[in-house]
Amino acid sequence: MRPRLLALALAFAVPGLAAHAAPAPDQKMDTHLLQRTDLAYRFSELKLDSADGQRHYQLWIARPNHPAPAAGYPVVWMLDGNAAVGALDEKLLAELNAGKAPLLVAVGYQTPLRIDRAGRTRDYTPPRAAVAEQKDPLTGDPSGGADAFLDLMRDRMLPAVAAQAPLDRAQQTLWGHSYGGLLTLHALLTRPQQFSFYAPASPSLWWGDGAILEERAGFAQRLAGHPVELLLMRGTGEPSRPRDNVKPSPPRAAQDLVEELGKVPGVQAQFHAFDGLSHGETLGASLRYLLQTRFVD
Repeated sequence: MRPRLLALALAFAVPGLAAHAAPAPDQKMDTHLLQRTDLAYRFSELKLDSADGQRHYQLWIARPNHPAPAAGYPVVWMLDGNAAVGALDEKLLAELNAGKAPLLVAVGYQTPLRIDRAGRTRDYTPPRAAVAEQKDPLTGDPSGGADAFLDLMRDRMLPAVAAQAPLDRAQQTLWGHSYGGLLTLHALLTRPQQFSFYAPASPSLWWGDGAILEERAGFAQRLAGHPVELLLMRGTGEPSRPRDNVKPSPPRAAQDLVEELGKVPGVQAQFHAFDGLSHGETLGASLRYLLQTRFVD
């Protein structure tokens, strides 16, 4: 492990409860767009359960009023879908419809809440080797279900969405924030051919004493020259550790990771910093930045 990335992992080895990692548990999902019938996109819904029947998913599929191209719509998978829907607005949807018009799939949970903490903790965190009990270091909730969740996306969510709208399976973007950013990096490093564009925002690099950094081993072999793009985003107002009352830290470790991955054949990697934005503020900002820079002409 490179010295700076090792220092990052060690710096994050001490767990602690964090305001930025634990949104208000009773914050409700913003559903105002779902009630509209005059938008440039129209919404439909899908429901399905996890393989073990313990988590219940709600997908909101936003289809543009723009006809699908011959190859199908490019698709953007948005994790924490309940929160992602609230980060969209009428103007952005109109811009997307007038641009490259991707299909938007908000992958959320069957809850009226903005964030399902227990569900995302299980689904968005990778398994840790040599750890007998997979528990989240912050909350103690069950963790380590990232691979089962990514399998579910590939084997059940993708076919179900494709039954509703024609998809360009070669143009799939995965976006996620915080733990969702951790999952997005895990997907890139361990199964880089499942998506073509990876957009982690404020990824929890500290999680599991920097366990995600160990997944770089063998990445080039798994990629096998397959072209992928990485856009890693972070707010400069974010702390480097998940603890209360810590000062913002420069995004140097995230930049180092992007620089290193960008040297792997087949990878186009870039980093974007949001000046002054906190961890929570980066969720909406990163999703809008991704959609505008990638799909708005």
